[in-house]
Amino acid sequence: MGDVTYSGDMRVGGPADVRELSELTISKLAVGPMDNNTYLLRCTTSGEAVLIDAANEADRILELVGPTGLSRVITTHRHQDHWQALAEVVGTTGARTVAHPIDAEELPVSVDDPVEHGARVPVGECELEVIHLRGHTPGSIALRYDDPSGHTHLFTGDSLFPGGVGKTGGEVDFRSLLGDVEERIFAQMGDDTWVYPGHGRDTTLGAERPQLPEWRARGW
Repeated sequence: MGDVTYSGDMRVGGPADVRELSELTISKLAVGPMDNNTYLLRCTTSGEAVLIDAANEADRILELVGPTGLSRVITTHRHQDHWQALAEVVGTTGARTVAHPIDAEELPVSVDDPVEHGARVPVGECELEVIHLRGHTPGSIALRYDDPSGHTHLFTGDSLFPGGVGKTGGEVDFRSLLGDVEERIFAQMGDDTWVYPGHGRDTTLGAERPQLPEWRARGW
């Protein structure tokens, strides 16, 4: 299933939806009782693959990875529903682990490559930029991929969804998260940026941008 037919509208137990970009293939799989999204990114030139959030159902994730292997697993944040399959996937594939150091201690495996805001994570000949979004958890990150033949692709974990930012513990965290989302995402990227969240359907920044004043006013 190529880019023309990619929808990102998934169901748990169903097949992955696959998006073929010029230099990167994105496979989105819905897993587990909380309808988590896990994303397999594979460089079309080298074949090297990186997984974003080994959330649940390690057997299905490993089937998606296949025999060509996995170089890294990036965990977007510390919440347990995003790393239920992490230990098994890493143990089976030998992949290196990547996360923000603030959230790293809450994960079930040690983090090989702690990453801060602005860091780059290679995916073969492609690379992802780490964006630290403080508020959903202290160490939540998003991953940005700029397609040289197209637009930006953004993997937001639980920090940005269709209709709002992620859940926070109170006003201070909400203001922090919304501020980071406004400054580090909306102010830096175009409306055609495609957003891949940690749960549910995808969106674009263009679809969400008009709602920013409403989000700020309502406080969630």
